[in-house]
Parts: sequence; structure tokens; C-alpha cells
Amino acid sequence: MSSGQRYRDLMSAFPTGIAVVTSLDGEGAPRGMTCSSIASVTVSPPTLLVCMRTGSATLDAVTSHGAFAVNLLHEGGRHAAEVFSGPAPNRFSLVEWKQSSSGLPWLTGDAFAVTECRVSGIQRISDHALVLGEVDRISQVEGTPLLYGLRRFAAWPEPVDATVAGSRGGRP
Repeated sequence: MSSGQRYRDLMSAFPTGIAVVTSLDGEGAPRGMTCSSIASVTVSPPTLLVCMRTGSATLDAVTSHGAFAVNLLHEGGRHAAEVFSGPAPNRFSLVEWKQSSSGLPWLTGDAFAVTECRVSGIQRISDHALVLGEVDRISQVEGTPLLYGLRRFAAWPEPVDATVAGSRGGRP
């Protein structure tokens, strides 16, 4: 087994939330891609990091537009995750979306939270780019996050006993 395959197997064992990163290209057309490599960088100023494949139309749009949205998918967002992870033409015609007041594409039918970011830095490493985004706007409603791990989708499990979750500081 190659070291690349061993590394993919290792990372597939680490479940993560699923998001679709969206932006606008030079002609104002929406672009987007599924992304599971997202991390909080700092709270002040609020900044996050997304990892994107170099050569993708979405990374080109993010770079040229200087802004992007991170759509955190809810448990019913598997279709959107799959649409934006492959080469589907006209991806946005296959999902429910709208342009926010700033013009960025929001996946209104599949995301429980969206944050809009201004690009504050880009570092290219091999075939990916680490894109830093300073958060400008957050919109969030109740929702159960969609997760991906062990090469399959799942929803965040509900607590067995809400009282136990409440005693640990979780939601009642």
C-alpha cells in the first residue's frame, strides 16, 4: 500500500463536518466546492482557514473575488455535498440557493449556518491552497451538522439523556 493511500485511510478515520465553499467568478457566476478541511484560526479578528484544491474554478473565484462564503451543511445536505464534490455542470441549478446582500451564494436549502469571509491570506502547498478568511458576517439557525468519516456521511448523534448533556454545559 502506498504512503498516499495510507495517509488517505488515516484521514478518513477522522470524522469532520462538511461545508460547501462558494464565491463568484470574474463574470459574476457562482462557483462552489465541497470542503471538509476547515478550521478556526483566531477569535480576534474572527478568522477561519479552508483548504482548497489548486486548479479548481472555486479557488480561482475566491482568489479573484477576494471573498467567499462557507455553508455548513445540515444532516439533510448530503445531496449538496455530493453535487459540489464532483464535476457536475451547472451545480447551482441542482440545489436551492440565493445571493446574499453582499452577492455571495448561500445554500439556503442545505446549510444551517453560513459565514462570509474576506480573503486575508493564501498559502499554496503542493496541490492545495490554505485560504485564510476574516469573518464579516454569520447567519445561523438550529440544525444538526452533516458529518463525513470512514468514507460515509452521518448526522451528529443526539444525546442519550438531555439532563446529562445539560450537566456538561451542553444544550438542554
